[in-house]
Amino acid sequence: MRILEVQNVSVLYMTGDFKEIGIKEYLIRRIKGDYHVNHFWADKDISFSLDKGEMLGIIGANGAGKSTLLKVISGIMEPTEGTVVRRGTIAALLELASGFDGDLTVRENTYLRGAMLGYTREFMDQTYQQIIDFAELQAFQNHPFKQLSSGMKSRLAFSIASLVRPDMLILDEVLSVGDGAFRKKSEEKMREIIHGGATTILVSHSLEQVRSMCTKVLWLDKGRQIAFGSDVAKICDEYQAFLAAK
Repeated sequence: MRILEVQNVSVLYMTGDFKEIGIKEYLIRRIKGDYHVNHFWADKDISFSLDKGEMLGIIGANGAGKSTLLKVISGIMEPTEGTVVRRGTIAALLELASGFDGDLTVRENTYLRGAMLGYTREFMDQTYQQIIDFAELQAFQNHPFKQLSSGMKSRLAFSIASLVRPDMLILDEVLSVGDGAFRKKSEEKMREIIHGGATTILVSHSLEQVRSMCTKVLWLDKGRQIAFGSDVAKICDEYQAFLAAK
């Protein structure tokens, strides 16, 4: 079953000094012709598709367009050109601290994030203890979220997203956080999710992680699609050679 179809997706960004000046100054400069906007394509003509149960690894250097593409896939952004067709529920971990309220407790934030993902109170009541146990936050349930370390915050975010069983799970460098033991547990959970039929997209700078976990790989460079396919080892080897030659 086709879960995701990305067809000729492009995202155009505009840069300029409009964030530094007021509306009055902006209008004056526009009238005088003294205002300039720069355009660049964060992503250009990206196309691929994923079926149920597949795991895609997205690789590329910083500035390749990976995070922008994830925002488009998850529905946070609309593409400038092209189309994205999604089927089923989506859980996206793009910015680990987003969606949490620092003044609320860990317990309250768990229910808040669950509600944001579209899950009922009854479902969260049933899965709450599993989420806390997996995140290893049993002793911090009534602590304000802002008192947690960045590692604790990421464990909670990953635990909520992975235990609620979405049809598609999107992860941006999430498996690289936390200590070695939690990273190993996270990878095991990802394999369990894949075997359960969920489609997963992982952005990672760890080629070892991509090689060992992903069934397909997408290589981006400066917004352009260099390669996509199921020969994960071959594409990772080519990407590694590309990095070594720079």
